[in-house]
Amino acid sequence: MVSVAKVLLAVFGVAVVVVLIAVPTAIYLNEDDPEIQKTFTLEDVFNSSMKPKSYNLKWISDNEYLHKSGGSVFLYNVPTGKSSEFLSKATFDEKNAYDYQLSADHKFVAFMSNYSKLWRHSFTASYSLYDLTSKKFITPSYIPDQVQYFAWAPQGNKLAYVWRNNVYIISSPGSKPVQVTFTGEENLLLNGIPDWVYEEEMFSSGQGFWWSPEGKYVAFAEFNDTKVHTIEYSWFGDNQYPSTVIIPYPKPGTPNPIVKLFVVDADNVENINEVVVPATFSSVEHYLASVTWATENRVAVQWLKREQNHLILQIYNFTGTNWAPDEHLELKSTGWIGRGKATPITSGKWEVISILKVTADSVYFSSNQDGGRPGGRNVYKWSSQGTVCLTCTLRKNCHYNSAYFSHDASYYRMSCSGPDIPYHSLMDNRNNKEINVLEDNGEFKGNTADIQMPTMRRGTVKVAGYTLWYQMFLPPGFKESKKYPLLIDVYAGPCSQTADYAYTVNWATYLASTENIIVASFDGRGSGYQGDTLMHEIYKRLGTYEVEDQITATREFIKMGFIDKDRVAIWGWSYGGYVTSMVLGSGSGVFKCGMAVAPVSKWEFYDSIYTERYMLEPSKNLLAYTNSTVMERAKNFHSVQYLLIHGTADDNVHFQQAAEISEALVEEQVDFEAMWYTDKDHGLPGAANRHVYTHMSHFLQRCFA
Repeated sequence: MVSVAKVLLAVFGVAVVVVLIAVPTAIYLNEDDPEIQKTFTLEDVFNSSMKPKSYNLKWISDNEYLHKSGGSVFLYNVPTGKSSEFLSKATFDEKNAYDYQLSADHKFVAFMSNYSKLWRHSFTASYSLYDLTSKKFITPSYIPDQVQYFAWAPQGNKLAYVWRNNVYIISSPGSKPVQVTFTGEENLLLNGIPDWVYEEEMFSSGQGFWWSPEGKYVAFAEFNDTKVHTIEYSWFGDNQYPSTVIIPYPKPGTPNPIVKLFVVDADNVENINEVVVPATFSSVEHYLASVTWATENRVAVQWLKREQNHLILQIYNFTGTNWAPDEHLELKSTGWIGRGKATPITSGKWEVISILKVTADSVYFSSNQDGGRPGGRNVYKWSSQGTVCLTCTLRKNCHYNSAYFSHDASYYRMSCSGPDIPYHSLMDNRNNKEINVLEDNGEFKGNTADIQMPTMRRGTVKVAGYTLWYQMFLPPGFKESKKYPLLIDVYAGPCSQTADYAYTVNWATYLASTENIIVASFDGRGSGYQGDTLMHEIYKRLGTYEVEDQITATREFIKMGFIDKDRVAIWGWSYGGYVTSMVLGSGSGVFKCGMAVAPVSKWEFYDSIYTERYMLEPSKNLLAYTNSTVMERAKNFHSVQYLLIHGTADDNVHFQQAAEISEALVEEQVDFEAMWYTDKDHGLPGAANRHVYTHMSHFLQRCFA
């Protein structure tokens, strides 16, 4: 690895070409109306009526869906167009329920109450079972409070749940639960739910068990955290003495959880068989990446080597006595591998974002193929007849689309999320015609009709041979001849994307509308959805190109002529807070100030799965770890104004990270500002959320004064 300083010089020496989209996208129609004097205020940022609405629905068959409105749930039949009340508000209120889950046979409902958040995805809740035939709650339900995960079987009305880190199965509502596992112990061994690092970085879910398609079997994972080191932090609360939160949290180069996969017969829970990891990985550290049932007796499991550059997709068949390995797919990469891909059915200079639906003869997927727009999204259908785009021409000025299909894909909810104001409709997939409008956001249009709103400009910058995209919120009445302050809104993590075609109303809307600040986002090297070559540029070297490219892009924005070079700032959250801090510590002279929220400061402090995916273990890439800390750049903060923000109960990016930055700046006698939020996690929820944006607004006003 060359030093960061040498890399900076090399990048600044590259010829940079700027390509502008000549006409800004008019995402708001009233931005130049001289009669309109109102602007989008900071209060509006937190007013839900000043944001576009989505449309909630749950498909329960190929032609019926449920929609919650006014506290009740309504059943809609698409072919007939008729609707009826399915669950009343009074029934929800009887259990003080906030949500529900319907059994596959549509005979029972599990009402959810007493929600208690744990980590990003996980929570505990109480589940009350309701008989739709008798219209009565089942008593006793035999389901304890503080259930950690709950799921109905895909057929019938069996159910399974996790309580106190053990798996239980109930054959039918009203029956007593049967305990499957007995080894569960908090922070040591978890059955059927992932530990912290698997939930956050591998599964993106609190789910750790999976029903087979007909409900005969349950596959469940066992997470052994016995050897995993723990992070501890204070929970201040309201008591006389603070308590201590302890979480098994593997960091780079330290012991990982040991994971095993089992399958239990739901009708005979004594029949449990381990699904054994392939021999190639049996003697090396590895991860369980995903579990997918193919048929009732066939399960596909993805196993990933700890370095995350070698993946095995193994198919297992049930022989009557065990789950035997059958065919498999093996993938290796010179970079990192996500959860794997099977045989390609498409090709081109664009990416398949996700698989939306698979039927007997078709595959529906989301991609950014249309129009050469990496930040766009459209829905495609692949079949033996070829590939067609379902959403490319449905609506004008609609380049960010998604679809949610009914069970056999006869219908789908189409969501156009930008660049125009979001629009949701019900589509007939047999002829791709709109059946009816679900939400056109007419109310939002009315609420913002008398407000001067920003416009959005999108364009590209060519750096080191790559065409890299940016977007800018431009103030109302924007004029090229004027000079505006600039705020760079950065994330820049591996495979991220901030310059896209989605319509957004957020803090940047206020800054552009009321404060006349241009807010720009830019996707440099390491960003996603433009191929592995660009994305893997930062492999084994976080804190280099993705940082430098933000500086390079900002220099080019200044050259456009409408940026006040003396009023340029940068801000980001999480990885964006890290990049913000690294940019400000680069000594570039481009930025006057910046705000870092919950930043990483040293990669050895973050979790193993995420960090090693991009940086390997420290023993294999020590120089890159050493050269990528914020603390090493502390002396360069004398020339910038810096606001450091963190929650004391951040289970993800620990308060330790901000504390280390603070200590380094103090040692260098750097005058900086800091704000902490007591007992708040990585997202700074509740009152802290409004407070942090208000605080940053005031900081920015002082910086740009």
